[in-house]
Amino acid sequence: MLRSDISNSRKRTHALSRGFTLLETMIALVIIGIGVLAFMDAQSAFIRSNSWSNRAATGMLLANEIREMTRRMPRHDPVTGLTLTSTNGVAYVIGWGSEAGEVAIDDIDDIDDLDGMVFGDDGDFAGPIDAFGDVVPAVDITGQLVTVNGEVRSLIGWTQRVTVEKVDPFDASLVRADSYSRVANGLYNAVNVDQFPLRVTVVVTHAEVGSNPVEIARLSWIVPVLN
Repeated sequence: MLRSDISNSRKRTHALSRGFTLLETMIALVIIGIGVLAFMDAQSAFIRSNSWSNRAATGMLLANEIREMTRRMPRHDPVTGLTLTSTNGVAYVIGWGSEAGEVAIDDIDDIDDLDGMVFGDDGDFAGPIDAFGDVVPAVDITGQLVTVNGEVRSLIGWTQRVTVEKVDPFDASLVRADSYSRVANGLYNAVNVDQFPLRVTVVVTHAEVGSNPVEIARLSWIVPVLN
Protein backbone atom coordinates (compact mmCIF):
# COMPACT_ATOMS: atom_id res chain seq x y z
CA MET A 1 0.00 0.00 0.00
CA LEU A 2 1.27 3.45 -0.86
CA ARG A 3 2.16 5.88 1.91
CA SER A 4 -0.40 8.39 0.66
CA ASP A 5 -3.13 5.76 0.81
CA ILE A 6 -2.19 4.91 4.37
CA SER A 7 -2.32 8.58 5.33
CA ASN A 8 -5.76 9.08 3.77
CA SER A 9 -7.07 5.97 5.52
CA ARG A 10 -5.86 7.25 8.87
CA LYS A 11 -7.52 10.61 8.25
CA ARG A 12 -10.85 8.93 7.43
CA THR A 13 -10.60 6.76 10.55
CA HIS A 14 -9.85 9.85 12.67
CA ALA A 15 -12.82 11.70 11.19
CA LEU A 16 -15.18 8.83 11.96
CA SER A 17 -13.97 8.45 15.53
CA ARG A 18 -14.06 12.12 16.53
CA GLY A 19 -16.77 13.34 19.00
CA PHE A 20 -19.79 15.60 18.43
CA THR A 21 -19.11 19.17 17.48
CA LEU A 22 -20.54 22.02 19.56
CA LEU A 23 -23.18 22.72 16.91
CA GLU A 24 -24.30 19.09 16.84
CA THR A 25 -24.53 19.06 20.65
CA MET A 26 -26.63 22.23 20.68
CA ILE A 27 -29.01 20.83 18.05
CA ALA A 28 -29.38 17.63 20.06
CA LEU A 29 -30.11 19.63 23.23
CA VAL A 30 -32.75 21.70 21.40
CA ILE A 31 -34.46 18.56 20.12
CA ILE A 32 -34.43 16.98 23.58
CA GLY A 33 -35.72 20.23 25.14
CA ILE A 34 -38.62 20.43 22.68
CA GLY A 35 -39.51 16.82 23.45
CA VAL A 36 -39.43 17.44 27.22
CA LEU A 37 -41.60 20.57 26.89
CA ALA A 38 -44.09 18.71 24.71
CA PHE A 39 -44.26 15.90 27.28
CA MET A 40 -44.78 18.35 30.15
CA ASP A 41 -47.53 20.17 28.23
CA ALA A 42 -49.27 16.89 27.42
CA GLN A 43 -49.04 15.81 31.05
CA SER A 44 -50.46 19.14 32.22
CA ALA A 45 -53.36 18.85 29.74
CA PHE A 46 -54.04 15.31 30.95
CA ILE A 47 -54.12 16.43 34.59
CA ARG A 48 -56.55 19.26 33.76
CA SER A 49 -58.76 16.93 31.73
CA ASN A 50 -58.72 14.27 34.44
CA SER A 51 -59.55 16.84 37.12
CA TRP A 52 -62.52 18.14 35.12
CA SER A 53 -63.74 14.60 34.43
CA ASN A 54 -63.67 13.82 38.14
CA ARG A 55 -65.59 16.99 38.98
CA ALA A 56 -68.14 16.38 36.21
CA ALA A 57 -68.74 12.83 37.46
CA THR A 58 -69.12 14.04 41.05
CA GLY A 59 -71.51 16.80 39.98
CA MET A 60 -73.77 14.44 38.03
CA LEU A 61 -73.72 11.97 40.90
CA LEU A 62 -74.88 14.66 43.34
CA ALA A 63 -77.64 15.77 40.94
CA ASN A 64 -78.88 12.19 40.62
CA GLU A 65 -78.93 11.84 44.42
CA ILE A 66 -81.67 14.51 44.54
CA ARG A 67 -83.52 12.74 41.74
CA GLU A 68 -83.44 9.46 43.64
CA MET A 69 -84.62 11.31 46.74
CA THR A 70 -87.74 12.57 44.95
CA ARG A 71 -88.74 9.10 43.72
CA ARG A 72 -90.26 8.26 47.09
CA MET A 73 -92.10 11.60 47.43
CA PRO A 74 -95.58 12.68 46.33
CA ARG A 75 -95.78 15.80 44.21
CA HIS A 76 -97.59 17.77 46.90
CA ASP A 77 -98.23 17.35 50.61
CA PRO A 78 -100.58 14.35 51.00
CA VAL A 79 -102.37 16.02 53.95
CA THR A 80 -102.63 19.72 53.17
CA GLY A 81 -102.19 19.55 49.38
CA LEU A 82 -102.49 22.81 47.44
CA THR A 83 -105.29 25.24 48.16
CA LEU A 84 -106.20 28.00 45.73
CA THR A 85 -107.43 31.21 47.35
CA SER A 86 -107.48 34.93 46.60
CA THR A 87 -107.12 38.26 48.33
CA ASN A 88 -108.45 41.45 46.76
CA GLY A 89 -108.95 39.59 43.52
CA VAL A 90 -105.37 38.28 43.42
CA ALA A 91 -105.17 34.48 43.31
CA TYR A 92 -102.45 32.63 45.16
CA VAL A 93 -101.86 29.11 46.36
CA ILE A 94 -101.32 27.81 49.87
CA GLY A 95 -99.16 24.75 50.35
CA TRP A 96 -96.45 25.31 47.75
CA GLY A 97 -92.96 25.04 49.22
CA SER A 98 -92.02 23.91 52.69
CA GLU A 99 -94.81 24.10 55.23
CA ALA A 100 -94.59 25.73 58.65
CA GLY A 101 -92.53 23.65 61.05
CA GLU A 102 -90.53 21.90 58.32
CA VAL A 103 -87.08 22.92 59.50
CA ALA A 104 -85.03 19.76 58.99
CA ILE A 105 -84.17 17.63 55.99
CA ASP A 106 -86.32 14.82 57.36
CA ASP A 107 -89.31 17.20 57.25
CA ILE A 108 -89.13 17.44 53.46
CA ASP A 109 -91.90 15.03 52.52
CA ASP A 110 -93.11 16.19 49.10
CA ILE A 111 -91.50 17.44 45.92
CA ASP A 112 -92.75 21.03 46.01
CA ASP A 113 -91.00 21.40 49.40
CA LEU A 114 -87.72 21.34 47.47
CA ASP A 115 -88.46 24.45 45.43
CA GLY A 116 -85.66 26.95 46.10
CA MET A 117 -83.80 24.64 48.47
CA VAL A 118 -80.00 24.88 48.64
CA PHE A 119 -77.95 22.09 50.16
CA GLY A 120 -74.36 23.07 50.84
CA ASP A 121 -72.25 26.05 51.83
CA ASP A 122 -74.40 29.08 52.80
CA GLY A 123 -77.53 27.09 51.92
CA ASP A 124 -80.73 26.19 53.72
CA PHE A 125 -79.22 22.94 54.97
CA ALA A 126 -75.81 21.37 55.27
CA GLY A 127 -74.82 19.52 52.15
CA PRO A 128 -74.49 18.22 49.62
CA ILE A 129 -76.87 15.41 50.51
CA ASP A 130 -77.53 11.92 49.22
CA ALA A 131 -80.83 10.23 48.31
CA PHE A 132 -81.53 9.50 51.99
CA GLY A 133 -81.03 13.11 53.08
CA ASP A 134 -77.68 12.39 54.72
CA VAL A 135 -74.78 14.76 54.21
CA VAL A 136 -72.18 13.41 51.77
CA PRO A 137 -68.89 13.28 53.71
CA ALA A 138 -65.51 14.47 52.47
CA VAL A 139 -62.70 11.94 52.22
CA ASP A 140 -58.95 12.43 51.80
CA ILE A 141 -56.69 10.74 49.25
CA THR A 142 -56.34 7.73 51.53
CA GLY A 143 -60.11 7.23 51.72
CA GLN A 144 -60.38 8.41 55.32
CA LEU A 145 -63.21 10.71 56.44
CA VAL A 146 -62.23 14.35 56.91
CA THR A 147 -63.13 15.60 60.38
CA VAL A 148 -63.15 19.10 61.89
CA ASN A 149 -63.17 19.30 65.70
CA GLY A 150 -64.23 15.68 65.81
CA GLU A 151 -67.13 16.11 63.37
CA VAL A 152 -67.19 14.64 59.87
CA ARG A 153 -66.80 17.37 57.25
CA SER A 154 -69.23 17.51 54.35
CA LEU A 155 -67.97 17.33 50.77
CA ILE A 156 -66.05 20.58 50.55
CA GLY A 157 -67.11 23.26 48.07
CA TRP A 158 -70.12 21.40 46.59
CA THR A 159 -73.69 22.77 46.56
CA GLN A 160 -77.01 21.45 45.21
CA ARG A 161 -79.64 24.03 44.19
CA VAL A 162 -83.15 22.76 43.46
CA THR A 163 -85.98 24.40 41.52
CA VAL A 164 -89.48 22.94 41.16
CA GLU A 165 -91.87 24.33 38.55
CA LYS A 166 -95.38 23.53 37.37
CA VAL A 167 -95.49 22.86 33.64
CA ASP A 168 -98.35 22.63 31.18
CA PRO A 169 -99.70 19.08 30.72
CA PHE A 170 -99.43 19.44 26.94
CA ASP A 171 -96.20 21.44 26.73
CA ALA A 172 -93.49 20.68 29.27
CA SER A 173 -91.50 23.74 28.15
CA LEU A 174 -94.35 26.04 29.26
CA VAL A 175 -94.03 26.97 32.96
CA ARG A 176 -97.23 27.77 34.82
CA ALA A 177 -97.60 29.86 37.97
CA ASP A 178 -97.95 28.01 41.27
CA SER A 179 -101.55 29.23 41.50
CA TYR A 180 -102.48 28.39 37.91
CA SER A 181 -105.47 26.16 37.17
CA ARG A 182 -107.46 25.53 34.00
CA VAL A 183 -111.21 25.61 33.58
CA ALA A 184 -112.89 23.20 31.19
CA ASN A 185 -113.44 24.35 27.64
CA GLY A 186 -114.22 22.79 24.30
CA LEU A 187 -110.65 21.52 23.89
CA TYR A 188 -109.49 20.55 27.37
CA ASN A 189 -110.88 19.20 30.58
CA ALA A 190 -110.57 21.19 33.79
CA VAL A 191 -107.22 20.88 35.58
CA ASN A 192 -107.05 21.60 39.30
CA VAL A 193 -104.21 23.60 40.78
CA ASP A 194 -102.54 20.43 42.11
CA GLN A 195 -102.94 18.32 38.96
CA PHE A 196 -100.06 19.62 36.88
CA PRO A 197 -96.79 17.86 36.07
CA LEU A 198 -93.72 19.18 37.85
CA ARG A 199 -90.30 19.90 36.40
CA VAL A 200 -87.47 19.50 38.87
CA THR A 201 -84.08 21.03 38.10
CA VAL A 202 -80.93 20.45 40.13
CA VAL A 203 -77.89 22.65 39.56
CA VAL A 204 -74.67 21.43 41.17
CA THR A 205 -71.89 23.97 41.70
CA HIS A 206 -68.36 23.68 43.00
CA ALA A 207 -66.12 26.39 44.44
CA GLU A 208 -62.40 26.11 44.95
CA VAL A 209 -61.01 27.80 48.06
CA GLY A 210 -61.15 31.56 47.54
CA SER A 211 -63.02 31.38 44.21
CA ASN A 212 -66.60 31.81 43.05
CA PRO A 213 -68.86 28.77 42.52
CA VAL A 214 -68.83 27.22 39.05
CA GLU A 215 -71.72 25.21 37.63
CA ILE A 216 -70.57 21.63 37.14
CA ALA A 217 -73.78 19.74 36.36
CA ARG A 218 -77.44 20.45 35.63
CA LEU A 219 -80.20 17.82 35.61
CA SER A 220 -83.92 18.27 34.87
CA TRP A 221 -86.77 15.78 34.78
CA ILE A 222 -90.55 15.77 34.64
CA VAL A 223 -92.69 14.27 37.41
CA PRO A 224 -95.96 13.29 35.70
CA VAL A 225 -99.45 13.24 37.16
CA LEU A 226 -100.38 9.65 37.98
CA ASN A 227 -104.12 9.05 37.89
